Amino acid sequence: MNLLLLENSDFVSKDQVTLKGRRLNHLLDIHKIQYGDTLKAGQIDGKTGTAEVLEITDTSVTLKTTLTEQPPAALPITLILALPRPKMLRRIFQTIATMGVKQLYLINTWKVEKSYWQTPWLESSAIREQLILGLEQGCDTKLPEIFIKKRFKPFVEDELPNLVTDTQAFVAHPIGGIPCPLALNTPTTLAVGPEGGFIDYEINKLVETGFQPISLGSRILRVETAVPVLLSKLYS
Repeated sequence: MNLLLLENSDFVSKDQVTLKGRRLNHLLDIHKIQYGDTLKAGQIDGKTGTAEVLEITDTSVTLKTTLTEQPPAALPITLILALPRPKMLRRIFQTIATMGVKQLYLINTWKVEKSYWQTPWLESSAIREQLILGLEQGCDTKLPEIFIKKRFKPFVEDELPNLVTDTQAFVAHPIGGIPCPLALNTPTTLAVGPEGGFIDYEINKLVETGFQPISLGSRILRVETAVPVLLSKLYS
């Protein structure tokens, strides 16, 4: 936990919070906090700053907050991701939150197994939990927006054209794409397929919408690896 992330419900007054549960245990066991210690803190969807330990009991900790700084700038990207297998999903939620992605669309494709959509990791509370862990790691406060689209064609034809407006649109594809651009730092829409990639029909639909296929080279990466590599290349 690089940032103590505070919920609105934690505040008992304008500048004081009381914490219990996971965060209390982490502060006691990992940070080994003592009275008077100062921690880096931030309020969800708000500012960052510091929190000073005022009181520690067996069941709670009370801190005084001073939150005056803006969180890190978001990446100007909309990420479109074919729903990965559930065991990858948690890590991807954390990764995109840590790296500053603020819009993620999870879509269905031909190679996405139907059973993936039944995972409890798609429940809103489970998604939020993983995003918060990612924000804590990246010292950010702004929760990403997650959109779930279970029908490929209606999404690509009816919604995607508006999403790519005024952005550079890329689709990661191991065959026939240009090398991934470096350090664009401009508004981008990026589509990443499932394990094994998009099928030809899906690639063609994306290209028709304005997407340029890009490649990371001859090595085939897992989705959980490809996403941070692509983000790191596109944004310096």
